Amino acid sequence: MFKGLSLFLLLISCTVQAESWPGEQWPVGPKPSGTALDALEAYAFPPRDDNTRQGIRTDALLVIRDGQILYERYAGPTRVDTPHLTWSISKSLMATVLGVAYGEGLFKLDDPAVKFYPALEKHPTITMADLLHWASGLDWQEDYEYAPLKSSVVAMLYTRGHRDMAAFTADHDRYAAPGQAFRYSSGDSNLLAATLKTIVGPSRYPDYPWTALFEPLGIHNAVWESDAKGTFVASSYAYLRARDLARIGLLMARDGRWGERQLLPRDWVAFNLQPFAGYKAHQDEAVPGGQWWLNRPADGAPSPWPDAPPDTFAALGHWGQALYVIPSEKLVIVRYGDDRDGGYRHNELLKRVLGAVRP
Repeated sequence: MFKGLSLFLLLISCTVQAESWPGEQWPVGPKPSGTALDALEAYAFPPRDDNTRQGIRTDALLVIRDGQILYERYAGPTRVDTPHLTWSISKSLMATVLGVAYGEGLFKLDDPAVKFYPALEKHPTITMADLLHWASGLDWQEDYEYAPLKSSVVAMLYTRGHRDMAAFTADHDRYAAPGQAFRYSSGDSNLLAATLKTIVGPSRYPDYPWTALFEPLGIHNAVWESDAKGTFVASSYAYLRARDLARIGLLMARDGRWGERQLLPRDWVAFNLQPFAGYKAHQDEAVPGGQWWLNRPADGAPSPWPDAPPDTFAALGHWGQALYVIPSEKLVIVRYGDDRDGGYRHNELLKRVLGAVRP
C-alpha cells in the first residue's frame, strides 16, 4: 500500500515540476525556425513607414508555450521594458481585477450595479453581469476618430465626460432593457471601475489592481491612469510590458491558477469565457464573453478566427493590441501594434503563429 502511495505522490510531483511558471524572468523554450517562421515575420514585421503610418505596424510580438518564451521581437519605439498602451485590453484587465474581488466574496454577478455605484439610480436594474457583457442597455456610440462628433467614447475620454467618466456614462438614456442586447461600450467598462471603488472600499481601491493582481503575478511596472475622480480608466488607459501582459494570459489559460494559488475562482473564469446569450453575430467579429472576446460560433455564424482552435479567446484593443490565449495549444500570444489603417487581421496572425510553433 505504502509503495503504491509513494509512486502516486512521485507522479504528482513530476507533473507539478513539468509545469513552467515565470519568476522574475520567463523561462525560455526552443525557438521556432524555418519557412513558417519566415512567413510569420513577413506578415507581422513588414517594412515600416513611420511617415504614412500605413500597413501592419507591429510594436511587439511575444509567443509563449506552456509557460516558456518561444519567440520575442520588438519594433518601432517599443522595447522589452516598455510599458505599452493597451487601449481596450484594459477592459479585460479590469474584469480580471474584479475576479479577485469576486473571489473574496465582495459581490455577486446578479447584484444591481447601483448597489455599488449610486449614480446609476436612473437605471436600478442593471446588474454587474450586464456591465461585464456590455449589455447595460445604455444608449452608447462607440465611434472613434473617424466619427468624433457623434462618439460617446470620444466625449467621455477627451471632452465633456473626461473628468468623471462613470458619471458621464450613467447619465445616458437607455435604448434597451438591461441584459437583453449587446452594444460594445467603453462606458460600461468604466462603470465597472466605479463599482470596484465601493466593492473593495476607498482605502484599498487606489492600490487594489496591484495588491490583488499585479503583484501576485510578479508584475512590477504596470501603469493605470485614473480620471479626475480617481476612478481607473478601465476602458483604455492601462500600460503593461508585453512580458507582463502575458502573465495575465497564462493566469487565464490555467483557469485562474498561479502556481499553487487559485487567484481567480474557476467559476469566474468560466463566466468570462461563456458567450453572451443576447449576442447577434456580425461577420468576422469575435463573440463577447465577460469583457473578453471568444472564437466561438454564435447566432448561426462561423467562428471569427477559423484557422485558430475554437477555445481561443482574447483581450483586444484599438490600433492592433491583442492578448490571445489558446489553452488547447498551451499558447499565450501578446501582440502590440500601431495599426492605423485597419489592415491587420487576427486570424492571419494566429494562423501564422500556429504554423511556426506546431511540430
